[in-house]
Amino acid sequence: MPRSYASAVLDATADEVWSYLRDFGNLAEWMPGVQTGVIEDGGPGDRVGCVRRLIGPGDSVFRERLISLDDAGRGYSYEIVESPLPVRGARGRLRVAPVTATGQAFVEWWADFSADAGDEEAMTKTLAKGIYATGLSALAERFG
Repeated sequence: MPRSYASAVLDATADEVWSYLRDFGNLAEWMPGVQTGVIEDGGPGDRVGCVRRLIGPGDSVFRERLISLDDAGRGYSYEIVESPLPVRGARGRLRVAPVTATGQAFVEWWADFSADAGDEEAMTKTLAKGIYATGLSALAERFG
């Protein structure tokens, strides 16, 4: 099963970054290319089981379900329920940790997924560079 991965160091404390990122419903506020994002039933964005509906480039629809939220570990996991990308069984994880030497935040974002053999390499790069690294760069600007 392929894994796409990206990480960044942000100029803020891990607690500050986690306080912002723990809201599973706010992705459209900081992720380039996401035009709108809502929690489908209007509930809170930190409730395990909630589904966020994202509208991306070309009115593409992504639906993702929050499957765990760990405040002590500063992370959450989610599964992709619907996506225009040729991936299956995708599970993502976002985690924030302190950089103890500097007081900054280390943020990791990754996903494990399945895809047809001909799509694996392209999807690994698309997720890692086109989505995760792009999002982390936007967060670095937001907290910079």
